[in-house]
Amino acid sequence: MSRRLSRSQDGRPAAPVRIVHLGLGNFFRAHTAMYTEHAPDADAWGIAAFTGRSYAMAETMEAQDGLYTLVVQNPEGNDYQVISSVVATHPGPDVEQLLTYFRDPQVAIITSTVTEAGYVRTSGGGLDVDHDGVKADVEALKGGDLASVTTVPGKFVAGLVARREADAGGITFVPCDNVPDSGHMVETVVRDLAGLVDDSLLEWVDANVSFVTTMVDRITPGVTDEVREAVEADTEVEDPAAVATEPFTEWVLAGEFKNGRPAWDEAGATFVDDIVPHELRKLWLLNGSHSLMAYAATIVGRPTVYEAISDPTVAGWVNDWWDVAAKHLPLPAEEIAAYREALLERFGNPRMKDALARIAADGSQKIPIRIVPALNAERADGGEPIGAERAVAAWVLHLRGLGAPVNDARGDEVTSLAEGTLEEAVVRVCDYLSIADAGARSSILTLAQELEAAAA
Repeated sequence: MSRRLSRSQDGRPAAPVRIVHLGLGNFFRAHTAMYTEHAPDADAWGIAAFTGRSYAMAETMEAQDGLYTLVVQNPEGNDYQVISSVVATHPGPDVEQLLTYFRDPQVAIITSTVTEAGYVRTSGGGLDVDHDGVKADVEALKGGDLASVTTVPGKFVAGLVARREADAGGITFVPCDNVPDSGHMVETVVRDLAGLVDDSLLEWVDANVSFVTTMVDRITPGVTDEVREAVEADTEVEDPAAVATEPFTEWVLAGEFKNGRPAWDEAGATFVDDIVPHELRKLWLLNGSHSLMAYAATIVGRPTVYEAISDPTVAGWVNDWWDVAAKHLPLPAEEIAAYREALLERFGNPRMKDALARIAADGSQKIPIRIVPALNAERADGGEPIGAERAVAAWVLHLRGLGAPVNDARGDEVTSLAEGTLEEAVVRVCDYLSIADAGARSSILTLAQELEAAAA
């Protein structure tokens, strides 16, 4: 007979809350929370986690004392771990509780996995001050109504206002999204918003707040009924909060911690002075190939990463892209080759059912950073980056309704780019992506026509 998890029978006693996390999703639970769980000082570093808009996972995990099963899907079978590092869960809109944590001197770190769109930035990287939610947050913060904010930058700034008022000391932001220079990204939106609200807050931020950049890597597909049924069959635990992931995991961090941190390095994380090469390796080779498959492979009827990479044609497209990216990565050729080989092994894990429709979300935020830089660099060098141009061509067709459905924070804006003839759509999308080279535009149109003809 199955049972639910509880700290009276499973895991460790709850640690004091010293980390607050925004974005109680699968990736956070398979990655950041896992590293905290395996740190030797985990009993001193509890995590309080907030959901996004949904209350469901907060309620589910609260019912089992914050515990959940991490299912590592090895090719030969599952490995099950009970993760105890999350000690409190809250719905995302509960800003009053978030402020309570910010006021607590014990709380030292704010982590986040809210996707690129959650930081409400313009295409230039600054805070989108014309966003309705940001405008409302500015008015609420100016009026001292801290608990009324709704955006992620608004919550961060409201928390810092509350922390300064409480004289609670230093704090560090550690964003864990797939965004290059993530620490600078968060610092930019925080400082932009703080400057609109209270100039004096900026001086306090300079003295008391740090922003750490991270590179995160672990493929974490959506949880299926099959996974939950395996947990119950193998462990006799019914766990609606179970999360599945691959064996591989990597976390690279750079920056200063104002008020301490867990011994993540002893749990496998790497601390470096220069994170850029690590970011680009992962962003272009892993995330870039994911985006390519999300748009191109779904057009030809391959719905998962495993099915896509098992198709020799799609595997060829992936290698074409990697050949382009490799020319512009500031890393030794042997390191790039080893990472490519490891990715093929990871993608070829038959037990990982990673849906490309999930990966296709928010292409407007992803294509500009995962594909376009290498494309433009190769064209500037006189090359013909077919592998990169195919990814852009596939995104054009995605916006026109082929392959994975569009799920994008800028959906209305970017789908309108793809209206009219295919030729018109390619011109507008290239303008949007700042792809000016005439040869690139011609190639993208040709590749789009070929993909359209091959559509399943």
